[in-house]
Amino acid sequence: MSDYDKPHLDISALVARGEYKSPSSNARGTAVQRIRADHGQRLATELHEAFARADAEQAAPIAEIEGLEPAGGVFLEVELAPGSGAIMVERKTEGTRQSAEKILENGARSLALFVPEDARDKIEAVLEDYRKGEITSTRGTPPKASRVEPIEHFREARLRTFWRDDQNALPTDPQASIWWGAWCFTDAVERVVEAAATLGMQVGGANTWLRFPETVVVPIFGRVSAVELLLFASGGIAELRRASDNPAVFTQNLRDEIPALIEDLAARITWPGAEAPAVCLLDTGVNRAHPLIEPALSEEDTLAVNAAWGGDDHETGPGHGTGMAGLSLHGDLVARLADQSQPTLAHRLESVKILPPTGFPANDPHAYGPITHSAIALAEVQNPERDRIFCMAVTNTLRSGAEASAWSAAIDQSAAGAEHSDEETEAQKRLMFLAAGNVPDNAVAAEIADVDAFPAQDPAQAWNALSIGGFTQKTAIADAGYEDWSPAVDVGEPSPYSRTSYLWDRAKSPFKPELVLEAGNRALSPSGEESVAGLDSLSLLTTSRNVDADPLTPFWATSAATAQGARMAAELAAAFPHYWPETLRALMVHSARWTPPMLAAIENCAGKSERADCLRRFGYGVPDLGRATASAQDDLALVAQNTIQPFRKDGSVRFNEAHVYPLPWPRDVLEALDNTRVRLKVTLSYFVEPNPSFASAIDPARYQSFGLRFDLKRSRESAANFHKRNNAEMAGEGAAAASDPDAGWLFGPRSISAGSLHVDIWEGAAVELAARNLLYVKPITGWWRERVGLGRFNAKARYALVVSIETPETEVDLYTPIAATIPTIVEVETG
Repeated sequence: MSDYDKPHLDISALVARGEYKSPSSNARGTAVQRIRADHGQRLATELHEAFARADAEQAAPIAEIEGLEPAGGVFLEVELAPGSGAIMVERKTEGTRQSAEKILENGARSLALFVPEDARDKIEAVLEDYRKGEITSTRGTPPKASRVEPIEHFREARLRTFWRDDQNALPTDPQASIWWGAWCFTDAVERVVEAAATLGMQVGGANTWLRFPETVVVPIFGRVSAVELLLFASGGIAELRRASDNPAVFTQNLRDEIPALIEDLAARITWPGAEAPAVCLLDTGVNRAHPLIEPALSEEDTLAVNAAWGGDDHETGPGHGTGMAGLSLHGDLVARLADQSQPTLAHRLESVKILPPTGFPANDPHAYGPITHSAIALAEVQNPERDRIFCMAVTNTLRSGAEASAWSAAIDQSAAGAEHSDEETEAQKRLMFLAAGNVPDNAVAAEIADVDAFPAQDPAQAWNALSIGGFTQKTAIADAGYEDWSPAVDVGEPSPYSRTSYLWDRAKSPFKPELVLEAGNRALSPSGEESVAGLDSLSLLTTSRNVDADPLTPFWATSAATAQGARMAAELAAAFPHYWPETLRALMVHSARWTPPMLAAIENCAGKSERADCLRRFGYGVPDLGRATASAQDDLALVAQNTIQPFRKDGSVRFNEAHVYPLPWPRDVLEALDNTRVRLKVTLSYFVEPNPSFASAIDPARYQSFGLRFDLKRSRESAANFHKRNNAEMAGEGAAAASDPDAGWLFGPRSISAGSLHVDIWEGAAVELAARNLLYVKPITGWWRERVGLGRFNAKARYALVVSIETPETEVDLYTPIAATIPTIVEVETG
């Protein structure tokens, strides 16, 4: 796994500006070809070394523990080549058993393989037969080729091999103690429990075990060093996760201990100062008396658009606003309460109540635009110097977001800082997070099974906001009475609560949601006919307004996902105070990756249009704070923040300028990599001033003030032709035609044209990317140009550009030569 520990590289100064005039207007790697003798010999050597290390590191320590019996075999880690498919490495006749399968970042599969003592010779014989056996097939295939050739490497298994949660969440201190979720083979549970007792580990009662057809999940509390011994002594653990990965542990099993756990966590936290960035919640208010909220939410920051409403959380039950507050401040509280970490919070909270409590007239649905503007103004007047991220999980349940509404346009207006047309001062830009909306609860599973039939709700269509949907990793049902029920979706799939923009007009509406975060899961009855929402074990854990009676509560659906998204943005804002809201948005989306099920859905699409449909279901994937914050030597991001004037009045209003970036690729390094696959990702983010009138529902150019597009020089295209093709100002007698088809883009320019956020991914040979070293950012039309009477044709706009390059198939230092090249380009440009 790459170490993301290097600062992103700033290429803002590389921009070359020029006058602009608009012109008239998937290759996949082949299967690995094995050289029989070399491949067989290498695997035989690796297998021999893996057995030797496993004997020393797995079996030997067990012999030193009195009463601990060896498992009668060792675990190996087997890596399968990318594209090898879901093959089975285990063989019942040999007694081998595979488990803990993962997809690595390079597309390869990793798994743990238990090898009994008497099976070693059999596996070695398979490799020997592959290397030296007589070829009898008419195709010249070596014996055992189908079994051996998909294998890339043998290694001894380690604790990390079995860890199926976030790799960064695995404790590194051998003495650290946590609750482990031991996913045991059904015929080995007794052996695991006995070995755990011998090691002095605490095992959860049988009523806390989760039973599946092939595994039983047993909660076990103990040190990292102890669970490592347990793994290799019992031979019966298929994989490990956190046992406390659902709120049921706290809401059902540890209810009496909750106050002490909350007090302990509150004491461990380093709380933020008054100057820290904030997540500003527009919701039902917040009960700031909660011990996990009060230090990060001052009384003067607990506001309401109607002062008579008060700032407290008025909603009955646990309180929606207070639940949002806990998640946007801490994330899912399960992990925080279960460990002994000492978190430092770099952001705080603000709350503006936008929903009236009981006894007050309901808000006029048509007034939510002004209400949102008022709420934003209240927070900013209260603390004008503070940076903040706005978070609103309130939706219009009666309206689809297929077209712009007054509410969504008001949000676009606020994000762009366009509420006031004062051109003397720079507009206040804002990053806003919205919920995509929830598929309604329904006990009849069939009626809500097709989430595409439930379009994202108003105001999620706002172009400038990040609209958040849900995915889930929660599939273990631990609630009493639901032992025979199953999760509605599998690990990594879009949450069954989350709405999509699949039914929206593809040409006019932006992709929503752009990002997905954990939103929980539904449960289905054994027959599959009944559905239930909100089970504790399939939800997240957060703060409740009922501080005395029930201070913690399960929380789920796109509200939970939206709060977590705002939290990540606030952490980014704290780390990068000089980054614009447009840039924070770009970094979050750029950091996102699809889960294996999402990636499989995209790879199974017939073409770019079908892939774009996937974006309307789960956006660009799950954002990653580590990748958004820093680069790695083989996965690095180039970031630019610049201002552009799209139009100018010269008699008539015409295009004004385009920007070109020379990309500082290390040509010699990329050419040396030759046909090694590299991945380029481009994200372009800007905020438009909305104009939701004048046929904006028919023509997006009437809604947007301007638009931007990017284009990458092709590998066999000269720089002169690249400029001519993109800019008629430089084309002489006519625009140049493209010198070669622009293959390799995952979505293509047509698919990503809607909205004010444009993302695409190119994959190809490293030697080809070496020549793709120029990137155009050019304007397209909007109402600033078309509506001359509004007088905005000379306005300037900001944008953020993020370009990343990674080498998923090999580790190579791209960062150092690129970082060294940037200053030389700047010197040439300014010299």
